[in-house]
Amino acid sequence: MLKKNMPVAEPYKIKMVEPLTMTTREYREDKIKTAHYNTFLLKSNDVYIDLLTDSGTAAMSEYQWAGMMLGDESYAGSKNFYVLEQAVNKYYGYEYVLPTHQGRGAEHIISKLLITPGDYVPGNMYFTTTRAHQELAGATFVDVIIDEAHDSNSMHPFKGNVDLVKFEKLVQKVGATKVPYLNLQACVNMAGGQPFSLENIRAVHEFCQVHGIKIILDATRCLENAWFIKQRENEHAHRSIAEILREICSYTDGCTMSGKKDLLVNIGGFLAVRDPKIYEKACELGTLFEGLHTYGGMAGRDMEAMARGLEEAIKEEHLNQRIGQVHYLANKIQEYGVPIVLPVGGHAVYLDAARMLPHLSQDEYPAQSLASALYVETGVRAMERGIVSAGRDKTTGLNNYPKLELVRLTIPRRVYTNSHMDVVAYGVGLCQERHHKIRGLEMVYEPENMRFFQARFDLAPKKHKTKADNQFSAAKSIVANLSPSLH
Repeated sequence: MLKKNMPVAEPYKIKMVEPLTMTTREYREDKIKTAHYNTFLLKSNDVYIDLLTDSGTAAMSEYQWAGMMLGDESYAGSKNFYVLEQAVNKYYGYEYVLPTHQGRGAEHIISKLLITPGDYVPGNMYFTTTRAHQELAGATFVDVIIDEAHDSNSMHPFKGNVDLVKFEKLVQKVGATKVPYLNLQACVNMAGGQPFSLENIRAVHEFCQVHGIKIILDATRCLENAWFIKQRENEHAHRSIAEILREICSYTDGCTMSGKKDLLVNIGGFLAVRDPKIYEKACELGTLFEGLHTYGGMAGRDMEAMARGLEEAIKEEHLNQRIGQVHYLANKIQEYGVPIVLPVGGHAVYLDAARMLPHLSQDEYPAQSLASALYVETGVRAMERGIVSAGRDKTTGLNNYPKLELVRLTIPRRVYTNSHMDVVAYGVGLCQERHHKIRGLEMVYEPENMRFFQARFDLAPKKHKTKADNQFSAAKSIVANLSPSLH
C-alpha cells in the first residue's frame, strides 16, 4: 500500500558535477596530524564530503549565474545594489540596506554604532563572531535563552526562545540604558539550529518597547526559522514563508545578514535598518571598513546573485527539500544509536560528543577529538562546537565551559545527494562503534580571538587503564551487541 505522502525530491536537476576523491585511512591520518587535529586547517582537496559549514558553500542556480553576467561594477550607484535593496525591502521589510562582504562585516558595524563600553548585550545564546564584535566594542554578552536550549535531549519545539524572566532580571540589574539592544538569532547555531516562535518574538517586542530597547535580528537563517514556525505553530500553518518572514522582521529594528547561508551565494551580506540616522552612521563606517554604501564589500554581480537567491530561497519547495535532507541525515545517524541534539534543526545535525565520548573530560576537547576521528574514518569534514568554540572569559582568562559539547555536520544547500548522507551516517556510526579508541587532545597553540579557526592540537598522553576502565570496556561490549550492526 502506498504511503500517504509522496517522498520529497530535490526541486532541481543536476547540470554540472564536481568530481570527489576518496582517500585512504593512512593518508587521512597523516593529513589530520599535519593540520594539527583542527578540521579548519585541512586542505579542501583532502576532504571527501565537506560538512564544515553551510556558509558560502551552496550551489548557485542557472538563474543566479545568468544574473552574474549582468554585474554592474560601477564604483558608485551600481544598478545591482538597487535590485538587492528592492528585494530586501520586499521580503524583509527594512527600508535601508548596506551591503557588506559577509555577515561579520554587518556585526562589526552595528556593534560599533550601538554599543558604548560598559554596555550589556543580551542574546538567545552566543554566536562566535557576533559575541567577538560585541566584546571588542566594550560590551558584555549575557545569555538569555531558555534553559531547554542547553539540554540536547529536550524536545521543546522552540529552543531558540528568549527567556523573558532572564531578560527582565538583566534589565532590572543594570538598567535599560545599559542595554542598547537584544541580539536575536534565528535558528540558534550553538544550540543545534533551534528556532524561536512567533509568539515569543511578539512578547519580546512588547517588553523591548516598554523599556526602549532595540532588537537586532541575526537573520542569517531566518527563512529556515520561518519554515519551523509554519510547521510547529498551528495557527500559522496556512501562511506563506514570505508572510511569516515579514512579520518576524516587523518586530525588529534591524538585522545583520550573511547571505552565504539562506540566500544561496558564495560571498556577501548586508546590514538593514529602519532608522535613517543609524543608516547614515552605518554608511560612514561602511565606507571606512567595507566600501561605498552602494557596494559595501561586494561586487555588483554578487549583489545580483544574492537578490536572485532570495527569490529562490523563500520558496517552500526549496525549504522542504533543504531541511528535509538535514532530517534525513539525522534519522540515518539515529539508526546507529548515536546521540544527537533534538529536535533536529534546519541546517545541520549536531552530534552530542560528550555523550559519545564519556571517557574524555571537557578539558580533553571531546568535540574536537570526535571531528578529527570522523575525518580519519571517512574523509568527512565537520566542525567542533563546544569548549574550543566557547573560548575564554575575557575577565578571568579561564575557559568557558558550555553545557553542550557538539560536532556540527552542516549540510551545504543544493550540493550533496542523500547517497552522500548515507556515507556520512555510516562514518558517524563507525565512530560510535569505536568511540572508546578516540583519544583526547591538548591545545598547543591558541589565538587570542575565535581560537577554533586556527588553534592547533596534539594527541593527549595515553591514560593508564584502571579497573574501572576494564569494567567500562566490558559494559561497552554488552551495549555493542544490542546496537545496530555496522557490518
